[in-house]
Amino acid sequence: MTVELILGGARSGKSALAERRAVESGLEVVYIATASLSDSDTEMAARIAHHRTRRPPQWLTVEQPLYLAAALLKEAAADRILLVDCLTLWLTNLLLGPGLEPERGTLLNALPTLPGRILLVSNEVGCGIVPMNELARRFADEQGRLNQAVAATCERVTLVAAGLPLELKPA
Repeated sequence: MTVELILGGARSGKSALAERRAVESGLEVVYIATASLSDSDTEMAARIAHHRTRRPPQWLTVEQPLYLAAALLKEAAADRILLVDCLTLWLTNLLLGPGLEPERGTLLNALPTLPGRILLVSNEVGCGIVPMNELARRFADEQGRLNQAVAATCERVTLVAAGLPLELKPA
């Protein structure tokens, strides 16, 4: 079992790197999408469509905006690689919906037990200014805490900037 976290800012190339690593693994790929789409969000719909066009047709896609640990436990297998894109949208869905716990704890407990390979994509949001409103500050704080906790369980952590990977925790 190998769990890898790939971090980066918006449009840094983190998803593309995760997709390359999934293909290079030679394993069956299961793509777990965490985006949640409202009928009025045309910009997010365009982002989702862009990601869909990049996926090879043989990849299985599982859409799971809230119960990520359950999806991982169901889909993980020794001969598979699971690509989760992304933890940031999952966290947002929880913060705006049912709440972060117990799902955060369930995910952190599940990660070390999963067979196969897991690639987790997440945004690094802590490099900018402190957000101006309470919800945005809470989000930035929770994203930072989540990234730290996930990174602690991972065998490999990579930061992507301008499409270039920087190994923070080499495999």
